[in-house]
Amino acid sequence: MRQANLFMMSAAMLLAACGGTKDAGKTDQVLIEKSDIKIEGKRMTPEALWAMGRIGGLAVSPDGKKIAYTVAYYSVPENKSNREVFVMNADGSDNRQITRTPYQENEVTWIKGGTKLAFLSNDNGSSQLYEMNPDGSGRKQLTNYDGDIEGYSISPDGKKLLFISQVKTKESTADKHPDLPKATGIIITDLMYKHWDEWVTTAPHPFVADFDGNGISNIVDILEGEPYESPMKPWGGIEQLAWNVTSDKVAYTCRKKTGLEYAISTNSDIYVYDLNTKKTDNITEENKGYDTNPQYSPDGKYIAWQSMERDGYEADLNRLFIMNLETGEKRFVSKAFESNVDAFIWGNDAKTIYFTGVWHGETQIYSLDLTNDSVKAITSGMYDYEGVALFGDKLIAKRHSMSMGDEIYAVALDGSATQLTQENKHIYDQLEMGKVEGRWMKTTDGKDMLTWVIYPPQFDPNKKYPTLLFCEGGPQSPVSQFWSYRWNFQIMAANDYIIVAPNRRGLPGFGVEWNEQISGDYGGQCMKDYFTAIDEMAKESYVDKDRLGCVGASFGGFSVYWLAGHHDKRFKAFIAHDGIFNMEMQYLETEEKWFANWDMGGAYWEKQNPVAQRTFANSPHLFVDKWDTPILCIHGEKDFRILANQAMAAFDAAVMRGVPAELLIYPDENHWVLKPQNGVLWQRTFFEWLDKWLKTPTK
Repeated sequence: MRQANLFMMSAAMLLAACGGTKDAGKTDQVLIEKSDIKIEGKRMTPEALWAMGRIGGLAVSPDGKKIAYTVAYYSVPENKSNREVFVMNADGSDNRQITRTPYQENEVTWIKGGTKLAFLSNDNGSSQLYEMNPDGSGRKQLTNYDGDIEGYSISPDGKKLLFISQVKTKESTADKHPDLPKATGIIITDLMYKHWDEWVTTAPHPFVADFDGNGISNIVDILEGEPYESPMKPWGGIEQLAWNVTSDKVAYTCRKKTGLEYAISTNSDIYVYDLNTKKTDNITEENKGYDTNPQYSPDGKYIAWQSMERDGYEADLNRLFIMNLETGEKRFVSKAFESNVDAFIWGNDAKTIYFTGVWHGETQIYSLDLTNDSVKAITSGMYDYEGVALFGDKLIAKRHSMSMGDEIYAVALDGSATQLTQENKHIYDQLEMGKVEGRWMKTTDGKDMLTWVIYPPQFDPNKKYPTLLFCEGGPQSPVSQFWSYRWNFQIMAANDYIIVAPNRRGLPGFGVEWNEQISGDYGGQCMKDYFTAIDEMAKESYVDKDRLGCVGASFGGFSVYWLAGHHDKRFKAFIAHDGIFNMEMQYLETEEKWFANWDMGGAYWEKQNPVAQRTFANSPHLFVDKWDTPILCIHGEKDFRILANQAMAAFDAAVMRGVPAELLIYPDENHWVLKPQNGVLWQRTFFEWLDKWLKTPTK
């Protein structure tokens, strides 16, 4: 799965939230505030997870003295959320909530020299740009655009507004048959008619408008009349567009393809639009993979962006490139870092770039010296840093681990970090977390594999514990120090399970060869790595080898289905979420065909293609005759990446084989489970199933 600017993604992904930001006294909506939950027994629960405030985007004031950020609060009874804005001093003091509404304020930025905060809100039914004073007073609507503003950036000179809004790109059934306004059928003539969780009828376009501080005028659609996306669906945001320092050019990310061409290609480019001449230049035409997320240097001499080399390979090495705007010379500057460059930002001197990247199961902050392209790790420790921004002579970022959700940290260039927020301290103080440790294990081919092990709170090595093998998705997403509100290792540990989470073959952060080995080999070395991890842990006296379970989502769900037919009675329970059961079905059903072509090695009808034939010969459905272990299948019907009929087929097969099985279907969820009550149901069902099959006393 591609990486985006995570400060922006965190806002976009909270889809269970309600809208708007109107004063609470003017609406019948329920105000959702910080939870005062009381937790019994010091163990993590689903309710405790949903009670946590979730820190979203942040922005540093121009003088470096203030930080604004957002927090989303959720209500399980109301099954929704709202997002609020906070402002604090640079040292974390005087932290104040400056909005208190039943809706959402998001994408907060400083404008007008730091005297105002801009943000998006849908007070009046559509998402528009607003401003307020840093104390929350003086709230004022700045735009009244005919459509939702989904992201924005004000030009460096403060006189222009760059914003994102959807435009209609496909003729609807009602357009073709106006006498059938109630017809619900969708007429499809090409691919990419669905994407992630939506039927595609619109595309996001970048717009530029004059901005006088009070409103906008002279609006121009940079892609007017074109059916292309910028930013790119499904997660692209304002990080895929950038102003130059003189405010007369916009760089934007776009894959100028539609239909079949779009479905089989990752070839996006960085385009530069000149506001004066209205001309557009493609500055990455020679590169055939993803080119995304442009940023101009502070001195205006360079532009940087992230680039993948190969078309169709969405998990290719995400490299950092820069281009000299005067000479046109381009340079791959992150060669010294054999992993993906995630979020990045220019240093004020334009000679340094700071970025985050995963290495050996941790996402740290690095500095890149552009005088010699050397890379130096700034931070260390069992954490993941998410995003990075300049903060005076320091950096600022969110940080999380397997034992704590996002908080905001100030990071000095010597690596010392200071926690600035304590959003969920009142909850953590009531919890006892399990120990997390990293173990290096020898694989069947003699390589070293990092495996995270998470122990129950109050772990007693003299006892025996049921143990879970966690199978990561992606398939090329790292098992780093992530914090999840669904696949949360601490809640599993709180239920007295040991969790074994290997960085098996195919995960980034261990070199290119390790990452790429999985392509076309889904049933190969990665599965041997899983067996290595669980078999090594089963040697421990405190691991009950007669009560082992196996759980995973997406590729992890595929892994569960595959292991169910190959595990030689190691496991006593399986849980597969949104997994691939039938590879032939998946090849034709998934929407991003480039992924299927690359990862599967080709189409199943290519009989002379040995890689493709090996892939489809390892389809889990071909080994159902060997299924003998209880299995829970979970899926969302709005999941267009892996369709829900995969779980239904797996469940049906298990039942027809006489294997104990259960199916949890969500008609309104996609590849993830985002609504609060659905999330609680997920956790309850998850542990009811595991407890049923793994907590029966061993005979």
